[in-house]
Amino acid sequence: MILTGDPDLWAIVMLSLQVSVLAVLISAVIGMPVGAALAVARFPGRRALIILMNALMGFPPVVVGLLVYLMLSRSGPLGVLELLYTPTAMIIAQTVLVTPIVAALTRQVIEMLAEEYSEQLRSLGVSRLASVPVLLWDARLALVTALLAGFGRAIAEVGAVIIVGGNINHVTRVMTTTIALETSKGNLALALALGTILIGIAVAVNAAVSALTLRTEQEGLRHA
Repeated sequence: MILTGDPDLWAIVMLSLQVSVLAVLISAVIGMPVGAALAVARFPGRRALIILMNALMGFPPVVVGLLVYLMLSRSGPLGVLELLYTPTAMIIAQTVLVTPIVAALTRQVIEMLAEEYSEQLRSLGVSRLASVPVLLWDARLALVTALLAGFGRAIAEVGAVIIVGGNINHVTRVMTTTIALETSKGNLALALALGTILIGIAVAVNAAVSALTLRTEQEGLRHA
């Protein structure tokens, strides 16, 4: 099925990639500035926010799916938008799951970098918040690693997306939900084909993370 280019198989794969990539991009827009701001800012309640953000990294996906479902259902506050059981609802659920991961990893990276460059930034008269764009740019390789980690979480998600997406054929059926459904039906050929592709994506993401981590360490040694 993989080699012959089965249209149903590759439609599912492309929808999975589309949903996960968009969710990660939205998470980057939200999570990176939030994580960087938490890394450099000092204010009452900062430590509590960091603890909350770290706790949200392990938030149960099915609970996220339930909360998003309640928000988007007809009786919910966003029900008028009629987004439930659409790819958009799945993107929202994955964004909620991935944003804490991106924000927490960004905070760790930027906090270490801010300590390293603190004297230089002070000598140039750069305020803490004004240093955020500079630090984000300098840490771009490490932050790509954070995005890849978020993508790995998103592409493998099943609980939240099946609740808000409904696993509708040719509409919201992605790799993970299709594998669960087809295995229960005994259609192992499609399930195994999708599982093989999903494993390939996971291996590629992990290889990219390892390569970027190694490159970041090498650049750090050169700067040192």
